[in-house]
Amino acid sequence: MNVADAMTPRSELVTVELPGTRDDVLSYLQEHGFSSVPVVKQTEDGEEYRGLVSRDSLIERPDEDQLALLMEDVPTTTDDTSLADVARLMVEERARRVPVVDGELEGIVTVTDVVHAIARGDAETDAVVGDLATKDVNTTYTGTPLPVAERELYYANVPYAVVLDDECDMAGMLTEVDIIEVARIVEGEDDTGESIANEDDEWMWEGIKAVGGRYLPTRNVEIPAEPVEEFMTADLVTVSTKKTAEETAQLLIRHDIEQIPMVSGDQLVGIVRDLNLLEALYD
Repeated sequence: MNVADAMTPRSELVTVELPGTRDDVLSYLQEHGFSSVPVVKQTEDGEEYRGLVSRDSLIERPDEDQLALLMEDVPTTTDDTSLADVARLMVEERARRVPVVDGELEGIVTVTDVVHAIARGDAETDAVVGDLATKDVNTTYTGTPLPVAERELYYANVPYAVVLDDECDMAGMLTEVDIIEVARIVEGEDDTGESIANEDDEWMWEGIKAVGGRYLPTRNVEIPAEPVEEFMTADLVTVSTKKTAEETAQLLIRHDIEQIPMVSGDQLVGIVRDLNLLEALYD
């Protein structure tokens, strides 16, 4: 099975165009739950693919508004690449969406596309999730303020946290998608102080002097300060260590989730991310 059999074609893609702003991307991410959006530019020779803007870059660079400065260079593939090879690329590069480019943007293949193929049995594997799961699980507390939890996800370098209650029992799941859904753009001003340069400063250009206060407009991403329990998904779906990759892929799709806690009895013993399932295609 090749990328062409699984990808979303260009005709069905949501993209943003240069020049553009962060607002354009945020609205798409909130509406569709995407992890990133391809950026294109219209030229005299037609459409050119320029890069991706991810939900991570929006949160990590709150002061930047221009798409050209928020774009990321990510690996690309072609439509004749095997699904196993692109799965390996996604895992190694931690890339959730890989643009399909052959001179121009032809489509995009996502982790979800590969998971769908696994769920349908198109990408054959007999792996069980007990052999694929990550044993180190990122967690947070129900009472943690959401901005603090967002930083926890950032420093853990994962898009989720299993939420624990006062008894350290699983109470829910928090994801980057939950955070993006409630994030908003806030406009304001920053006071730069009274001077651009003092006339006695050696580096001052001649003729430039302070003429009063300076204020720069700002546009920041604001995350509500309420506790995690108000934003998490409380209805947890779990999986046992003996479930197959195909059965687990079906669960992820059915519940529209990217990761699922793995349990043994009533004990949390790991996390199965959609990326983990991709490893079953080439290991």
